Amino acid sequence: MNKKRFAKEIHQQLVKEFGQPAWQPHHPPVDVLVSTILSQNTNDNNRDAAYESLRARFPTWEEVREAPPEQVIEAVRIAGLANQKGPAIQNALRVISEERGKIELDFLSSLSIQEASDWLVSLKGVGPKTAAIVLLFSLNMPAFPVDTHIYRVTGRLGIRPPRMTAARAHQYLAEQFPPETYYPVHLNLIRLGREICKARQPLCQQCPLRDICEYYEKLDK
Repeated sequence: MNKKRFAKEIHQQLVKEFGQPAWQPHHPPVDVLVSTILSQNTNDNNRDAAYESLRARFPTWEEVREAPPEQVIEAVRIAGLANQKGPAIQNALRVISEERGKIELDFLSSLSIQEASDWLVSLKGVGPKTAAIVLLFSLNMPAFPVDTHIYRVTGRLGIRPPRMTAARAHQYLAEQFPPETYYPVHLNLIRLGREICKARQPLCQQCPLRDICEYYEKLDK
């Protein structure tokens, strides 16, 4: 099957199963950037707890930027990898301040999607997934974030090459799905991965995509 037709079928079947996710207003891009850095290698509850802890201790991003590193590390410790995440957040805030004169990322919306992504990825500790989340969810720009669920599910489905890295999958999958579907496809694939296409014991018999899934086809044989 043509990959773009395959991608369209995936989107349509997921909307039929889960519905069309409604657009939800999100936080400013700097807030989303920090939250996404905190989300790396942890769950949503720990991410949110770390973010709330950081903002409670340092109410402004300028205060986070200027704080002693050990205090920022302690504030975000619940998110795990605090010794990496704390300095990454402070470094990002310093770079943004130096280049923009203030802590804001709204200027990214005036750049091309590639330029905006490249700018974010140039920040230490920011990879393609974090950049794409900031662009899609905060600035409503056509980026396609690939998290662990999406990487696993798209590999099993066969929509991406099996040995393609997660970093390369961002651009590749963005080329298969129409830009207007990025938001619902992203959310619905994550839901599929969490509820059905689980890492250890996928519930294939419950999957709305089993009839078009390479992984299920091999199991069936």
